[in-house]
Amino acid sequence: MTIRRKACIAGAYEHPTRKAPDKTVAQLHAECARGALQDAGLTLEDVDGYFCAGDAPGLGANSMADYLGLTGLRHIDTTDTGGSAYLLHVSHAAQAIAMGKCRVALITLAGRPRSTPVTVGVGARMVTDDTPDGPWEMPFGPVTVNNYALVAARHMYEYGTTSEQLAWIKVAAAAHAQHNPHAMLKSPVTVEEVLESPMISDPLHKLDCCVVSDGGGALVVVHPDIARSLNRPVINVLGAGEAIKGTLNGQVDLTWSAAARSGPVAFAEAGVKPGDIQYASIYDSFTITVLMQLEDLGFCEKGQGGKFVADGNLISSVGKLPFNTDGGGLCNNHPANRGGITKVIEAVRQLRGEAHPKVQVPNCTLALAQGTGGLLGSRHGSGTLIMERG
Repeated sequence: MTIRRKACIAGAYEHPTRKAPDKTVAQLHAECARGALQDAGLTLEDVDGYFCAGDAPGLGANSMADYLGLTGLRHIDTTDTGGSAYLLHVSHAAQAIAMGKCRVALITLAGRPRSTPVTVGVGARMVTDDTPDGPWEMPFGPVTVNNYALVAARHMYEYGTTSEQLAWIKVAAAAHAQHNPHAMLKSPVTVEEVLESPMISDPLHKLDCCVVSDGGGALVVVHPDIARSLNRPVINVLGAGEAIKGTLNGQVDLTWSAAARSGPVAFAEAGVKPGDIQYASIYDSFTITVLMQLEDLGFCEKGQGGKFVADGNLISSVGKLPFNTDGGGLCNNHPANRGGITKVIEAVRQLRGEAHPKVQVPNCTLALAQGTGGLLGSRHGSGTLIMERG
C-alpha cells in the first residue's frame, strides 16, 4: 500500500519561545497542539489519532492524551527514533489514515533542555548498566559532539572534505536566520568566523554545532477530503522512507548515514528524483550532519558533499538547493534536542508560500524534509519525507 497523496498536512505550528523557565513540558505540548489545530481550522474534538515520542512527559501518549483532553482517539503511535521520530510520525499517520484507522492525526513535540540544568552535547548519552551498547562503548567516553566529530574527521580523511566547506553550511543557515525574528542566532557569519570560533571537538568548531533551545512544534495530518474542505493550501504527503543504521556488528563505516536507505524509498514512492526537489529541510545538529545526508539522499555523489555545499549553494535565491530557510538547528532552534518536526514545519511554510519573502523559494511545489535521530557515528534513525503542494 502506498501513502502517495493518501494524506495531507493541514496544520503546522512552531512554538515561538526559545527559553521557557515558567512553563512545563506538558504545557508546551498543549500550546503547540492548539497552534497547529488553529492553523488547520480544526479543534481537539476533531482529533482521532495522536502521535508523540520520548519527549512527551509521564507515560507518553497516556499522559498527554489525558492532559490534552483527547477523548475521541482511535489510533495512537509512540514510535521513537530520536530527532527523526516526527517524520516517521507523519508517514505513520498517513498510513493510518489510508487504512481508515483515523482521519485527523495530531503530532506534538516539546522540551526544555535550555531551562533544565542538564549537560547537552558533552554529557553521557542515556546509558545505564542494562543498555546493550553501554559496557562496550562508555569506557571510551562517547558523547554527542565527539561522536559527530569522528564522522567529520573520517569524511575528511576519505574524501578531502575541508572545514571551510563545512563552514559554508553554517553560513547558509545564518544567512536565512537573519530574517527569522524568533531565531536564537540572527547574525550572518562568514566562513572565517566559523573557523575562528572555538574548537569543540576536532574538527568541529562551536559554530559547526546546533543551538540548544526550549520550545516545540506540532503538525496535523488529515484525510484528503478533510484537507480540501479547509481554508488552507493542500499539502500532500507524496512519499516517505525510514531506516535505522547501527554499528553493523563491528563493520563500521562512518562515511554514510541511514538516509542512504530511507531516501531511495521515499523518492521511489513519490515518483520523483533528487533533482526535482525545489527546497530541502535537512536535519542540522552539526554541519557534518547536513553534508552526509545531502550525499546519502542523492543530491550529489558520495564524497562530493563538500563541493556541493560550498560557495553559497544552499542559500535561497543564490544556490541550487535552498535549505533550512528558517535558520535550522544551527541558528533557529533545536527544541528538546529533537529538531525533526521543525524540518517538516518549514517545508510546509515553503510549499504554502508562507516563508519569509527574503527566503521564499518562488513557486515552490515540491519539498523534502529529512530527519536524523541518535548518534550519526554509532546508531541512529532516519526519516525522509517528500511533500507537494496540491
